Amino acid sequence: MLAVMAMTVLAIACRFLKMTVFFRLHMQSELCFADIHDSDGSSSSSHQSLKSTAKWAASLENLLEDPEGVKRFREFLKKEFSEENVLFWLACEDFKKMQDKKQMQEKAKEIYMTFLSSKASSQVNVEGQSRLNEKILEEPHPLMFQKLQDQIFNLMKYDSYSRFLKSDLFLKHKRTEEEEEDSSDAQTAAKRASRVYNT
Repeated sequence: MLAVMAMTVLAIACRFLKMTVFFRLHMQSELCFADIHDSDGSSSSSHQSLKSTAKWAASLENLLEDPEGVKRFREFLKKEFSEENVLFWLACEDFKKMQDKKQMQEKAKEIYMTFLSSKASSQVNVEGQSRLNEKILEEPHPLMFQKLQDQIFNLMKYDSYSRFLKSDLFLKHKRTEEEEEDSSDAQTAAKRASRVYNT
């Protein structure tokens, strides 16, 4: 009888020990997962931040798709007195998305008067603006500025964009991102060490 009771107690003790080990391993797994997906988002945000300048450097298309990239590029072009190029490109992009004819007419006239006419306040240097006149503007279509927009894109791509990537403005922003990532990595490592120590 005593032997049976001893065996029963031993079996219960073994089961309890297994549950304790399983619980501890589960908690450590949860902590590792938390390290990867940190609750304050510092790790993920730092890597996202790091990718921004790398993405800008990959292509002009990537730069122009990122609002922050456009902002930085405009700052650079303003210093070079050629901000009108990216403003014209952006205006053409907005124009292509329009569907209402009246709005297209108004936007087409605005683009022409701002960037293409001989009296334009921010005239861009493209071939073919003389072929655009007020008569054509009365019957606008989404791609009416496409050839001129492509000219400006290539002008930026092979001229100002390459200088932007070498500019102090871009390099300073890149260094700031790298410093933020290093700081975030150090904080994440400290949190991981603290969690492991306390488990």
